[in-house]
Amino acid sequence: MNIYLPFKLFLLLWLFLFSLFANAQAETQKDSISNQLNEVVISQNKKTFKNNNGNIKVDISNSIYNSIPNTVDLLAKLPTVQISADRESISVVGKGNPLIYIDNQKAGINDLNVLSVTDIKTIEIIQNPSSKYEAEGRVVILITRKFSKKDSFKTEISEVESFKKNYNNYLGFNSSFKKNKLELKANFNYNRLNPWESHSIDYQIPTVDIASKYDVTANTKRKQYVFGAGLFYKINEDDYFSFSVNSKLQTDTFPINTITDNKNKNEEDNVVTYTDNHSKKNFVNTFLNYQKKIKSIDAQVFTGFQYSNFDQRLFTEVNNNYNDTQFELSQIRDQEFQINYFSGRIDAEKKFKNEMKLEAGGLYSAVDSKSDISIFYNETNQNELSYYDFKEENLSGYTQLSGKIKKADFSLGFRIENSKVIGKFRTDALPLLDKNYTNFFPKAQFSFPLDSIKSISVNYARSISRPNYSSLSQGSTYINPYFLYARNINLGPTIINEISTTFQYHDKSVKFSFTKAKDPVYSNFTFDDQNNIMTFKDVNFDKSSGFTVDFTLPFSYKLWTTTNSLLFILEKVEDDSAVFLASKPYSYYSSTNEFKLPKEYALVLNFWGLTKQYTGVFETAPRFVVDMAVSKTFFKNWNCTLSFNNIFKNNIQTEQFTINGINSKARYVVDNQEISLAIKYSFGKIKETKFIEKSIDENQNRIR
Repeated sequence: MNIYLPFKLFLLLWLFLFSLFANAQAETQKDSISNQLNEVVISQNKKTFKNNNGNIKVDISNSIYNSIPNTVDLLAKLPTVQISADRESISVVGKGNPLIYIDNQKAGINDLNVLSVTDIKTIEIIQNPSSKYEAEGRVVILITRKFSKKDSFKTEISEVESFKKNYNNYLGFNSSFKKNKLELKANFNYNRLNPWESHSIDYQIPTVDIASKYDVTANTKRKQYVFGAGLFYKINEDDYFSFSVNSKLQTDTFPINTITDNKNKNEEDNVVTYTDNHSKKNFVNTFLNYQKKIKSIDAQVFTGFQYSNFDQRLFTEVNNNYNDTQFELSQIRDQEFQINYFSGRIDAEKKFKNEMKLEAGGLYSAVDSKSDISIFYNETNQNELSYYDFKEENLSGYTQLSGKIKKADFSLGFRIENSKVIGKFRTDALPLLDKNYTNFFPKAQFSFPLDSIKSISVNYARSISRPNYSSLSQGSTYINPYFLYARNINLGPTIINEISTTFQYHDKSVKFSFTKAKDPVYSNFTFDDQNNIMTFKDVNFDKSSGFTVDFTLPFSYKLWTTTNSLLFILEKVEDDSAVFLASKPYSYYSSTNEFKLPKEYALVLNFWGLTKQYTGVFETAPRFVVDMAVSKTFFKNWNCTLSFNNIFKNNIQTEQFTINGINSKARYVVDNQEISLAIKYSFGKIKETKFIEKSIDENQNRIR
């Protein structure tokens, strides 16, 4: 039994009774304060989803989505956004890995894990980002946080009970205080999670007469402490200063059980592998931002600094049982990985009277990572030590001119990025990697209105996709005596060219795009015939290309609002080491349906799917997922959301391919069928204001 459950139930009961008492008191005193205004409540019907030229903007703060316990799960609910099975990467269908921004600063998956959903105002998927954003990525996910406009104090306490294959619990506290020009924020979350995962791979190597199949399952016990604090000071109408720090401390204990049938010529073995794993992942991130309007030249300048530290350690003890004999110690693996990241940026914007806008800026970032591995081999009684250091510096600058000529809108810009990379084992005299390269990334967009409700736009962009820093370390995961998952210190970036055109009619759009990529990253097998070990890791393939037709179709009728995305994709991946299977069109479809019901009920029904995919080298099975949630607000202060995710339990992903003469069929079982109950209690006070604040575009600092 969960010993914290009675305490949490008591806490929720106490808050419920407190809410009833507070509401009763408010009714009693209503007549005596008729001449005073202590709280202003504005109720309006806002569209949760908005579409502009294929860019989808989602209102989080005023929708049922603000009850989702963490930001990564929130993104998974958005159209075209996909979360990997290990929850370590995000992709957008037809676009690849997105560039993620939180307000004015670039962010990553670790930043999302420490960002409270309560702090999010909107999320926008920008299909054609301007040169102002880094060239890394063909699509931007822009997260805008919310700040109070009135003096106020507000606190939210949330509790989420989640039932997947195992029980999971999220307890959260979020508070904000605003007085005059100063706003303070703080949040704390304690999560007890028990994720489960399973997968199997069946592979054959005909040239050496090897056939092997393994099934692996893992049950994890995870503790997470997520906390943060922030300060926002509005100097005047145009200038502000902000500072925030966020952190996540995580510990995992996860035994992994693997059953392997391996046939090497005439020799057959059945091996049961038990690995006892203990892991810690600690992350801290700080942002410092300052915005200033120079009134003498009517220009706006933004400067921002960021520092992040990620520290991970994995300790593994491996035991094998060959052919139903007994378990014997095989290896003890101790792996450490640390990243220090710093960046500083400046953006300047000048508007002219003839509706022209000139933007320019620069960014500097530096990364220093260390990857240390110690492996003890019990059979030989020997230790293997390896220490690898990686350093990268990026310096970039951009300029962009946008405006209107007659009725046509245009945006022309370019970005230049210089990268210096050094990778070296500490025992080597010379570095393994020593790169210094400069890339030029032009971007152009033209939009032509046909009439008041129809327009056509044309876009060209050149971009780059870089592997994350964890992928560039020397870490590996032991599966069985014949199979390893490994990272690749030799991974290189991918250069992508894209041209597209979009037709917009009212709030509906259709987009046609064609892309070509050089050195795309995909999974690959390599076999060590000396040690009889298969290694599975990401490598750079030769090239890929794709053609996409993307329909975005929002619709509203009375209490029903729906946003539908339909993509038709023809993708072709090519590499000399891989067998070309087939390249056939496939489709992705998603539909988000929200129903505003009487008595403050809200119902959301989401579904999405992918048809069978033939992308040249890879063949992937179809998928279909249905989610549903119902939300109700009680006594103004209480919100309760009951969610059903992956109702039909379509949680199996399969993929097959042939690379380097190795035939592979993989099967992944994702633990995403869930029933969850989220309860949120809010209390506080909003003070009456005596002035009318000007309406300001919330995205003025993120001009596309």
